[in-house]
Amino acid sequence: MSIPHAAPGMAADLQPLGELLSQATTYALVKNDAFEVIRMAIRKDHEACHDHSVPGPITIQCLQGWIELTAAGKTHLLKAGQWSFLLGGVPHTIKGVEDSLVLLTVMFR
Repeated sequence: MSIPHAAPGMAADLQPLGELLSQATTYALVKNDAFEVIRMAIRKDHEACHDHSVPGPITIQCLQGWIELTAAGKTHLLKAGQWSFLLGGVPHTIKGVEDSLVLLTVMFR
């Protein structure tokens, strides 16, 4: 069964998952012509978006855990409660330092 996309005004649960984090899956909360929001589950020592880039800007919010965000030759650590953004066209890699839950927003041009 697929997870339904969020509807305008609908609450989406982004609470930390605690011990259930290891069972979390990645899914899109919403995607339309303007933007896409993805709840990403990133396992410890695994990479997501390896040297990936998109034309528009993105935001990365660590909801739970600890990740490495590498972009433009620099690596930044993000822990739960921290947020960052990248301009469009910047290749980036997200790696789990520990099992993590991330909210990724992609803005389309």
